[in-house]
Amino acid sequence: MNKIRIIIADDHAVLRSGLKALLSYTPQFDVIGEAGDGMTAIKMVEEVHPDVLILDLSMPGMNGVECIKELRSRGLSCRILVLTMYDDEEYIKEVMRAGADGYVLKKSADTELIEGIIKIYSGKKYLNETISQTLINSLLKTSTNEPEGANPYKLLSIREREVLRFLAKGYTNSEIAEMLSLSPKTIDTYRSRIMSKLNVRKKSELVNYAMQHKLIHT
Repeated sequence: MNKIRIIIADDHAVLRSGLKALLSYTPQFDVIGEAGDGMTAIKMVEEVHPDVLILDLSMPGMNGVECIKELRSRGLSCRILVLTMYDDEEYIKEVMRAGADGYVLKKSADTELIEGIIKIYSGKKYLNETISQTLINSLLKTSTNEPEGANPYKLLSIREREVLRFLAKGYTNSEIAEMLSLSPKTIDTYRSRIMSKLNVRKKSELVNYAMQHKLIHT
């Protein structure tokens, strides 16, 4: 039996090691490479042509969605399984539209990652039951008469949503910059864009918005 050749792309070395150890228990899997950022992941995919790329959404420089779009624009056809902490329906929709084949939450990796890899390797899409139900409920709740731009959150990019979450949790610009490997000035720019798109003027309003839309847990 041919092994499923896998690359793991995540900016946390400890998590990559843990995933590699988890996958090593399945003889069918062969982890052939690791990447700490999107550009490195793209380069490795071009060089070694894995069967599956396990990809985090939040990485320095190029985020996961941008990485997926770039891989697809280059005609690279490896299966892509996103492994992330974000369970927001807009993230899921954007990721799948970009060209991912599956979506697994990090908190469920120990029970769903192996199933997800096998399913997308066979040519199918993978979303667990909870995520599938979330998308179905969202579809059913969406009004066909809803005016364009009625939900300003949809105007935010993946990176802006990520920064919004951190801001709402009380992190400073400098702390967010360090976590995302960006400059504080860049974070400040994101913050201004977010507040403009959401039509808020104070940080307290950002926090209230995030809580109302269940972007952070109380």
